[in-house]
Amino acid sequence: MVLARSGLWQEVVNVPASQTFLMPEGMSFEEAAALLVNYITAYMILFDFGNLRPNQSVLIHMAAGGVGTAAIQLCKTVENVTIFGTASASKHDSLKESGVAHPIDYRTMDYAEEVRKISPKGVDIVLDPLGGSDTSKAFNLLKPMGKLITYGVANLLTGQKKNLMAMAKTWWNQFSINALQLLHHNKAVCGYHLGYMDEEFELVGGVVAKLVNLYSQGKIKPKIDSVWPFDQVADAMKQMQEKKNVGKVILVPEAPKE
Repeated sequence: MVLARSGLWQEVVNVPASQTFLMPEGMSFEEAAALLVNYITAYMILFDFGNLRPNQSVLIHMAAGGVGTAAIQLCKTVENVTIFGTASASKHDSLKESGVAHPIDYRTMDYAEEVRKISPKGVDIVLDPLGGSDTSKAFNLLKPMGKLITYGVANLLTGQKKNLMAMAKTWWNQFSINALQLLHHNKAVCGYHLGYMDEEFELVGGVVAKLVNLYSQGKIKPKIDSVWPFDQVADAMKQMQEKKNVGKVILVPEAPKE
């Protein structure tokens, strides 16, 4: 398994040995491709930053995506964690089967209001890949001693192309708070970007070892939505941008054999 910031959409790659990890017994190549980025991200934001513990509650945005499905599985390794997950309505049955207690259709509902109906005090952890005004909503949804972990700005991308007005709006609405305000709120805000941890070999390697162990125990298993050959990369990207996938979209050099 290879971890690299970029340059993997090709048939042959050259990477430092320190960025490679042995596949566990029984893992498919597609699962190996889906494991590292999604599960390292989900593990570190849930456990290293989030300090997830039994009987807590978590709001997972984009719950049907690669990091979202990984986070759901990892939450299930902790006793009695209540999971809220945002996704379009067509994905709710799949989310319920995977362990999401409260799927929320973000397109037709105010997810903050829906969370408050079920949990008036809010949630313990919010995983935020959205940015913009959604980060402010996430902060306000936290219980005292709650943690907001932001790890993306998906709101900057709308549809198939970057919309400059949407980007400007998201930037203008970006959440900002100072240390004194945090002190008064009894909440934590964390930022995470795996791409800037490429020198942290021991830290990341330790997480990978834990993930491989969980996989070998059958507690996690990468969910593959679809597999696309390189010459159909545009179609694969369109599927993700239109948010039709449940799980990870995988690219391979040649079309899978029937």
